Amino acid sequence: MASHRRPKQSSHAYATALTATAAAAVALSTQPALADPLPDPNRKGVQAQIDRLYEEATQATEKYNGAKEKAGQLEKQVKSLQSTAARKQSGLNDLRNRLGSIAAAQYRSGGLDPSVQLLLSSDPNGFLEKAAALDRLSTQQLSKLQRYETQQREVQQQRQQAAGKLKDLESTRKELGDKKKEIQGKLAQAQKLLNGLTAKERAEIAENEQRANRSSERAVLGNEASASQRAAAAFSAAKTRVGLPYVWGASGPSSFDCSGLTSWAFQQAGVSIPRTSQAQAGIGTRINALSALKPGDLIIMRTDLSHVGFYAGNGQILHSPKPGAQVRYESIAQSGMPFMWGVRI
Repeated sequence: MASHRRPKQSSHAYATALTATAAAAVALSTQPALADPLPDPNRKGVQAQIDRLYEEATQATEKYNGAKEKAGQLEKQVKSLQSTAARKQSGLNDLRNRLGSIAAAQYRSGGLDPSVQLLLSSDPNGFLEKAAALDRLSTQQLSKLQRYETQQREVQQQRQQAAGKLKDLESTRKELGDKKKEIQGKLAQAQKLLNGLTAKERAEIAENEQRANRSSERAVLGNEASASQRAAAAFSAAKTRVGLPYVWGASGPSSFDCSGLTSWAFQQAGVSIPRTSQAQAGIGTRINALSALKPGDLIIMRTDLSHVGFYAGNGQILHSPKPGAQVRYESIAQSGMPFMWGVRI
């Protein structure tokens, strides 16, 4: 019977083959791998870094919103003060002309009254201190002089207040510019991190975000009654915005940041509330327990009070959460933001 055993190699041949195999193994170990590389452990933290940058951007956005609201208020105050000063100056000019007529008449009748000379001098503010001179004036003339002095002080005060408000406005506008740069910088860093991922990883992140957005279609909100008619109206308005994009600094009607959504919704209900989440946290009635919330109540999130949304019932929040997201329903427990308290308007 024929044998199928392999012929026995000589010791020399075996040694030669072993050496060749080892050399080949060493050579292969120095070559780049042709198979898919193992996942980079550093990439596991990229999503966390992006989320952190988005959170910092939204926090800066609320500060930007506050500065923008303050700038708007200061602009109105400056305009009002300047308008008032101009109106008072016009009245002051008219009164001065009438006092000039009195002076002219006194001059024609035999000389200019010393008190009128004092009034028309470069320092009329001190004329009341010269009370001895006032006994030469008629009651009507004295009344005009006192009115002139009062109006002159008011004009000066209005101008000083306007100058102070203008200085505050300039500082606030600088703050606006700084916050805008900070927000844009955070978003640019987040985009750079995204760009450093593989196409597959970016697609996975986008799909996760879309999945969260689509979850609004399946949100189970329950049948809890709203706390008030106005809260119900505001909540109903917010529900019509589901699916619209988050845009920092936006307050509707086609894009929103977090406090932009809540302030816009209450505006539709005929209620004016502050623009920022921090300011909204201090209005209405505070509700400390999640279990006591009703749909339409505001929910204040994060320890710095930098996020706000509507309680939607059944442990859900309706909000505009972050860059890249849409207005949506989300579980409060899974939002990643600590609940601070509720606000009932």
